[in-house]
Amino acid sequence: MGLRADKNGDAQDLAEIRKRINEVDEQIQALISERAQIAQQVGVAKGDLAAAVDYYRPEREAEILRNIVDRNEGPLRDEEMLRLFREIMSACLAQQEPLKVGFLGPEGTFTQTAVFKQFGHSVRALPFHTIDEVFQEVESGVADFGVVPIENSTEGSVNNTLDMFLTSPLKIAGEIELRIEQHLLGRMTGLENIERICAHEQSLAQCRGWLREYLPHVELIGMSSNAAGARRARDEEGTAAIGADVAADVYDLKTLVSSIEDRSDNSTRFLVVGRELLAASGNDKTTILVSTSDTADGAGVLHSLLQPLADHGVVLTFIESRPSRRKNWDYVFFIDIEGHANESPVADALAVLEKESSLFRVLGAYPKAVG
Repeated sequence: MGLRADKNGDAQDLAEIRKRINEVDEQIQALISERAQIAQQVGVAKGDLAAAVDYYRPEREAEILRNIVDRNEGPLRDEEMLRLFREIMSACLAQQEPLKVGFLGPEGTFTQTAVFKQFGHSVRALPFHTIDEVFQEVESGVADFGVVPIENSTEGSVNNTLDMFLTSPLKIAGEIELRIEQHLLGRMTGLENIERICAHEQSLAQCRGWLREYLPHVELIGMSSNAAGARRARDEEGTAAIGADVAADVYDLKTLVSSIEDRSDNSTRFLVVGRELLAASGNDKTTILVSTSDTADGAGVLHSLLQPLADHGVVLTFIESRPSRRKNWDYVFFIDIEGHANESPVADALAVLEKESSLFRVLGAYPKAVG
């Protein structure tokens, strides 16, 4: 009898918990609807002709997300809380018209994952074949923003992206940091049914230790992209692929084994490119393109560029040189610094640097990556 009473008590407790969950769900849904209605009022205030890009403010969104992290006391992790709120904001913004975001395709790549991490799933993600094409379509207005890779923690800088800024008028509107998790994907039920794995050479290299240990006799086939490998895995018996979660969704594959990469710290940084410079968000980064004065002596050239930053206490986080395309053996420097270009001490340092440079451009002042 005592055991039965305990079971009845447990059932009553569970029923009460479920009732409370239902009540909280109703409150959450009502608040989301209220937020969506307020977002509609923003669109009305901007006018009927306003497009989504006209009232999307990356600096304001970054501020909101940072506040969410500051308020979060668990049990959900910061990244989970950020993902939930990004999707809410994405859905609210898309009520009248979704943002159009171009990315280096094809579908199912890590760059598409970066798009969804930054903008949520209520955007129109437009895959393009090359980084050049992403820039061109944002410049022409076909896409509101573009997402392109700029730096990998193990492979270094993406030179194609850097070189585009030499001629493009586009500005950097944000950055995205994405941990690269490589998953083994396929339609089969077990690893013993895998005959070959098709993936980009870089992904195969990043998973070589795991593959050698668990699938030593499987044929490894390099592809132009992980998406191409995923398509083969979808269409061929015995073929598996390596890729991101989004590739499994796009090509209707199962995740056979998660996170098979040999290094857990492998990350890629992406840039969001747009057509306007942003206002300060409170925690920003500035990227500049700079070259020395035409009369500068070759010795100590880099030191002369960096000295104004040091004099004003500005923190440098990234520097890369590229051929200037003006003459042989002439170089330009891409420099990331902490702070916003329009605020001291960064503005003071840049004013000095511009006077001493033959080429100087602020490529963007934008919120640091959140989450």
